[in-house]
Amino acid sequence: MSGNFKYELLKRLQAAGNEPLSGQQIADELNISRTAIWKHINQLKEEGYEIETIRKKGYILKQAANNLDPAKIKALLETTHFGHTIFYEEVLDSTQPTAHRLAQEGAKEGTLVICEEQTAGRGRMMREWQSQKGKGIWMSVILRPDVPTHKAPQFTLVAAVAVARGIEDVTGVRPAIKWPNDLLINGLKCTGILTEMQSEPDLVNALIMGIGINVNHEQQDFPEEIQGIATSLKLQAGKEIDRAELTARILFYLERYSAEYVIEGFENIKKQWESYSCTLGQRIKATTLRDVLIGEAVEITDDGVLKIKLDNGEIKGVYSADISLEP
Repeated sequence: MSGNFKYELLKRLQAAGNEPLSGQQIADELNISRTAIWKHINQLKEEGYEIETIRKKGYILKQAANNLDPAKIKALLETTHFGHTIFYEEVLDSTQPTAHRLAQEGAKEGTLVICEEQTAGRGRMMREWQSQKGKGIWMSVILRPDVPTHKAPQFTLVAAVAVARGIEDVTGVRPAIKWPNDLLINGLKCTGILTEMQSEPDLVNALIMGIGINVNHEQQDFPEEIQGIATSLKLQAGKEIDRAELTARILFYLERYSAEYVIEGFENIKKQWESYSCTLGQRIKATTLRDVLIGEAVEITDDGVLKIKLDNGEIKGVYSADISLEP
């Protein structure tokens, strides 16, 4: 089944809701035969879509397959351009290098690289990121903001708000943002964000926004060494989460907030970031490449810098660090 036709068919089935969608109507709209419609419906069923056939009335999509099918994601999009171009593979070593290559080849802003499984997923500081097949969302999005390079780091905070809003919309669970790039639920990590840049000395050519989300993991799916610090949206919400729906919702907010940041600055997004923060107001230990700072996290600046009030009263700004809570 061609990707474009699958997208059109799924879009119509989803829009129809619980009303039967006439096979003849679809055939007329897409200019193909009724037999072709029947074959494509059967193929969707084989891929895991639950579709009811009602004699002389048509088809009802009862339940979509919980996969990252590009056609399904596109059928759920509410964006102008984010996610309209999708590079999908069932297995990748990591979505980041693929997105870097596509960006260098001129891929448009909003291009999405996504897979069911990563064999060499990574987070900040080249840490391994476990990416089990069919359980999570492993994706990278290409952004091409018209901003100078010094304004690029804030996009990690922009993305954190976008992901938090998307998760809250789809699951009903409100995550907390741990500066600079993690999302937690009840103190357990469910999401990591990795922002990498392709640039000239004073101009951003592309940002590669890597997002990894533990979505439908069971506790035993996590390696033993991280079972005490990791969680999934399913474990916290008490239900299975539609991964394509969540992907589409995150893309909606990522497009919206990245454009808002470029046009209007960081002020409004910063307020939203602060409302989700589990870092501000806490006594923390910040481990940088050069220092270990202990004190209270008091604010983030418009440049995304975390301000820490040390025990001697001195205020230190941190651009990047590993953060842990201190008693």
